Amino acid sequence: MGAARKSWKTYALGAAAVAALLSSTACQPGGGSDDGASGATPSGSASATTGSEQPSTPGATETTAPSESAAPPVATDSATPGDGGGDGGSTAAAEACVDDDLSYDTSYWPRDSGQHLLLTATNNSDKPCTLYHYPFVYFGQETENPLGPMESKPTAIATIGPKEKAYAGMKLFLGGEKTVTYESFGLALANPKQAEQGAPLDIAVSDEVKFVTVGPNPSVTFWNRDRREVEKYVFKAR
Repeated sequence: MGAARKSWKTYALGAAAVAALLSSTACQPGGGSDDGASGATPSGSASATTGSEQPSTPGATETTAPSESAAPPVATDSATPGDGGGDGGSTAAAEACVDDDLSYDTSYWPRDSGQHLLLTATNNSDKPCTLYHYPFVYFGQETENPLGPMESKPTAIATIGPKEKAYAGMKLFLGGEKTVTYESFGLALANPKQAEQGAPLDIAVSDEVKFVTVGPNPSVTFWNRDRREVEKYVFKAR
């Protein structure tokens, strides 16, 4: 399985969106130690790292596509890496993570019927880097509107050192919804020093996951170094 860059056009990020994001009331820690994750350990953690594999044509169970969300926020540097939330105790600013820094795993939670997906990012570089806001996730041919975040808000950004991990969870569908299946999804990262983001990487799901089933209103959490915080918001999202 692998990740290959799609030839999607870049998109400009609007400053007003992230200003509203960062000024909103904080609900979810954006960083913290992963000291023993909760008992709901996800299954299927094979890595989906960068490579050349292209996704198969998805077989749609219905033709309903994920709903459009607001355009991704601008990633400003008004939040300082390591600012609160136990982000590894870092006090020096770390550069934003880039594609080459990370590998990705996808996994389901047991007994969850595939309704939620855990995305794990591992820092494979030799220096700390920072994951801002939430992953910009796209399904199918959507290139303009990534998944919107859940109601959670970060109190700190997620700075991860070499070999450390950060997590984001996705709510894919609810029971009874019309769904579409995919074997991969697009993912882009926020970078405060870039006015435009490059084309998303195509992330193939792990061999254990095989495919994801997506309803009309999927959503994603903010990046977090504590998987338990991700689970808290994923499983209360409706």
